[in-house]
Amino acid sequence: MNKTLSNFILVVFISVLFINCANRGTPGGGPKDEDPPIIIKSIPENYSTHFSGNEIKIYFDEYVKIKDLQKQLIISPPMETQPEVTPLGGASKYITIKIHDTLQPNTTYAFNFGNSITDNNEGNPYPYYRYVLSTGDYIDSLSVNGNIVDALKKQPETFVSVVLYEVDSTFNDSIIYKENPKYITNTLDSVTTFSIENLKEGKYMLIALKDNNGDNKFQQKTDQIAFYKDFIDVPTDSTYTLKLFSEALDFKTTRPRLLSGEKIAFGYEGDYKGMAINIISETPPEFEYRVTKDPKADSLLYWYNPRLEVDSLLFKVTHPTLEKDYTVRISEQKRDTLVIQASPSGTIRYDEPFRIAGSTPFTSIDTSKIRLIDKDSIQIDFTTDFDTITNTYIFNFDKKLDNAYNIQILPETFVDFFDDKNDTLNYSLKTKKASDFGYARFTLVNAKFPVIIQLTDNDENVEFEKFVENADPVEFLNLPPGTYHIRVIHDTNGNKKYDTGSYLKRTQPERVSHFKEMEIRADWGEDETLQFTSE
Repeated sequence: MNKTLSNFILVVFISVLFINCANRGTPGGGPKDEDPPIIIKSIPENYSTHFSGNEIKIYFDEYVKIKDLQKQLIISPPMETQPEVTPLGGASKYITIKIHDTLQPNTTYAFNFGNSITDNNEGNPYPYYRYVLSTGDYIDSLSVNGNIVDALKKQPETFVSVVLYEVDSTFNDSIIYKENPKYITNTLDSVTTFSIENLKEGKYMLIALKDNNGDNKFQQKTDQIAFYKDFIDVPTDSTYTLKLFSEALDFKTTRPRLLSGEKIAFGYEGDYKGMAINIISETPPEFEYRVTKDPKADSLLYWYNPRLEVDSLLFKVTHPTLEKDYTVRISEQKRDTLVIQASPSGTIRYDEPFRIAGSTPFTSIDTSKIRLIDKDSIQIDFTTDFDTITNTYIFNFDKKLDNAYNIQILPETFVDFFDDKNDTLNYSLKTKKASDFGYARFTLVNAKFPVIIQLTDNDENVEFEKFVENADPVEFLNLPPGTYHIRVIHDTNGNKKYDTGSYLKRTQPERVSHFKEMEIRADWGEDETLQFTSE
């Protein structure tokens, strides 16, 4: 073989090798794998009966991994001891379920994996895989279907548990606080519909829970709840709508504690209205006290004067629902000093009052030391109201659009509970022009009065609201430009607030209607017709 031919063969060999290598790793890499893993077999097979073991294996055609198992895996009926599912944190061609609980006889169990099983490389999920077995002769095949709505908001929470409690001789209303349900499913993270499957025939109570600690029991403080008004009989062809709500907390108190000199915090849960704090310990004739609301915590602050040379004080806390005695340890601590906060700052709305709040209880105000003038130096008359529980003076005065106001407060205008006084204070406020605002006018059709019309922001926080008792058009004037969502509360009892529901009282929350969002532009108005339908 001559040298030229040898060189030619070498070049061809290298070229072929290069092409083969290039084909194995082309820049495009070929089409992306979007196929979920495939189940090859299960031991025992899915939908097996007479199950008596404690281990299940599910085999796939490729390596799989498990993610978010704690949120995604729903076992119905729930087990007291959660099974061990592997692999966790790694990949394998099979999933093992080790059961540590004693299974009930003649019962169908369903393991709902949601979207937790994915292939190892691309993360393609095996969607909503269910493994079903029975410890008896057959697989229960009945179901209950429905959907979840939120009582107040447009959309309900995700990962809502929907459960059934069997209504038998052991059933009572407290079961939702103490026992696991008979059957359970979950809406997971993408749907508001539900289907509880593989049920036995029987009578059940239907409940939905936004179960934030995952214990399958209702915790009033942290969970939302929905309940169907009547027991349901399975089998059923009905579709059930469950309205999820947060209950008003039952009132309870927590142990009070000394925060600073002559200032004791009495914590509570629920509605503090009607709560009274009375000192039982002997006090001198000059003893005084004030009670204010802590602006940052669910506590009432008990202030007293003068300082008492004692180790502890005894109090009685009363409320329409309870009466309880407390002993508070007392020590010598520095008193709080008077700090004054004003709101709003800068711009004030035409219909908004000016407020001054104190960090310690106010005892007096000298309005002769307050001067309020507009941009033309014209003195403006004002009145004040005092909210004792928030320790706030509310300044009311007539405001004009496109104006400026200066409030000068001289020293010793305010005196607090410990005889502290303010220094000189100056505040500058201004109102916007009429052309900076828009307005909305609503016509209500087929409404049952009274109602509360609320304009909310994108997070459903209330920006403006009006209580409406008749069919006259409703106007919201001087609205800052922006996008508002329209929410209407059907105020059945006319107490001018939204009333939530109660499971134990078997009351549903007040009805709420939502309408399309509305864009308010400067120097422009929107007219909307709100058409109501019966529920």
